[in-house]
Amino acid sequence: MPLATIRDDLQTTFRALRHRNFRLYWSGQLVSLIGTWMQSVAQGWLMHRLTASAFMLGFLGFAQFLPVMLLTLWAGVVVDSIDKRRLLLITQAAFVVQAAVLATVVSTGIVRPWMVLVLAFVFGAINAFDLPARQSFVVELAGKEDLPNAIALNSAAFNTARVLGPALAGVLLATVGEAGCFWLNAASYVAVLVSLWRILLPARAEAVFVWRKAVDTMLEGVRYVRSVGPLRNLLLLLGITAGLGFQYMILLPVYAREILDAGPRGYGLLVSAFGLGSLLSAVSMTRRLNRWALRRNLLIGLTVAGLGMGTFAWSRTFPLSLAMGFLAGFGLILYVATTNTLIQLTTEDRFRGRVMSLYTLMFVGTAPIGALISGSIAQRFSAPIATSFSALILFAGALWMVHRLRVVAAREAAQLPVAAEPEKVG
Repeated sequence: MPLATIRDDLQTTFRALRHRNFRLYWSGQLVSLIGTWMQSVAQGWLMHRLTASAFMLGFLGFAQFLPVMLLTLWAGVVVDSIDKRRLLLITQAAFVVQAAVLATVVSTGIVRPWMVLVLAFVFGAINAFDLPARQSFVVELAGKEDLPNAIALNSAAFNTARVLGPALAGVLLATVGEAGCFWLNAASYVAVLVSLWRILLPARAEAVFVWRKAVDTMLEGVRYVRSVGPLRNLLLLLGITAGLGFQYMILLPVYAREILDAGPRGYGLLVSAFGLGSLLSAVSMTRRLNRWALRRNLLIGLTVAGLGMGTFAWSRTFPLSLAMGFLAGFGLILYVATTNTLIQLTTEDRFRGRVMSLYTLMFVGTAPIGALISGSIAQRFSAPIATSFSALILFAGALWMVHRLRVVAAREAAQLPVAAEPEKVG
């Protein structure tokens, strides 16, 4: 392949990095997310070590994601009302404190399950504001023209960290224990704090934030989503599939310790396998795709994820589990990144923070219910049955997408006036 062609391909794949602000933010996020994944892996391992209970793993997920469910709609109002860079500086600093406290209680040997639950709840409360702020901040850094590429690169950074962080965590868990992961996570936030501090944005007038108007502002965002069919359908599908179909992570300590007998290093590799599939999926999303290709990716992603997760559930060999984890991770991110892209392309700027808070609610805020259901099924029956239930939910979502794609194709073939709604997906 000619060097000029390779250069052109790289420029296309990484075109959002030509923006200085996005480049700073992306690099800082990459370092920080490695630490976040280390903490996530170590936290699940710690809870299972302390309790040996699948239900408590589900309850840990419930505690961490409950604040997102409760606060994220309010967070969207805040994100649309104040400077996003300033808000992110606050949330990242709060993450430092949370990680340092968790590291301290583990290092001193006083840690108890309730402490892990409380600190997971604190993490979730911070995340309720951080996630919609980060999602809606991207368009200010990369612009609408490069927004799909920026979203894909953000997903690639997240999943690069999802490969490296768990692998490093597995080594640290086997050598120095959980505290080392938590301390390194606290230190990793320095990178994103520095990058946010160096970002230069033009001055803009902030909306006046009045608490008594917050409810009206929040409801305005909900009404906007209800009035835009594609947004409504994308978010509802995401809420169902993410809430009930994405909860495999909370049960991975059970697979590593009890089913595959893989130990902490094997646990880290299992998480990394899901992450590697997710990373390659995110990289594939950096190409320019038309609307129909994006719609098709929703179906492909759900189907591939369901196949991978369903096979992973009943695998009893470590190599097959790694391969199926890779496949499931590829499908999940193909679906999620495509959903994010379609939502962002459809949303008006003045509603972006509130719409992305609804995206966060559907993607993360539904997890408390799913985590409790998954943990309860695993405790009552087994982890493979709980994971199989998740796979069935993903297949059901894929069948619904088949129906919607046929409806949209029929409309376009009949030349109905869908040109006014080019983003129609569901």
